[in-house]
Amino acid sequence: MPRLALYALVVCALAVAAAVVSFAAGSWLGVIWVLLAGLSSNMAWYYIRRAKVEAEADAEAEAQPQA
Repeated sequence: MPRLALYALVVCALAVAAAVVSFAAGSWLGVIWVLLAGLSSNMAWYYIRRAKVEAEADAEAEAQPQA
C-alpha cells in the first residue's frame, strides 16, 4: 500500500473518532470531522487506485517483447 494512502487512512480513522467524540459531547463541530473523514477516505482511494493502475502499466510494459 502506498505511503500516502496509508497516511490518508490514518487521518480518516482519527477524523471518525474525533467526530464520534464531538457528537457525543453534544457539539456540532463533528460535522467538520465527518467532512474531513470523507475527504481523506477519497484521497486514500485515489492513491490506492493510482498505484494499482501504475503497477498494471508496469506489468504490461514488461510483458511486451522488446524490439
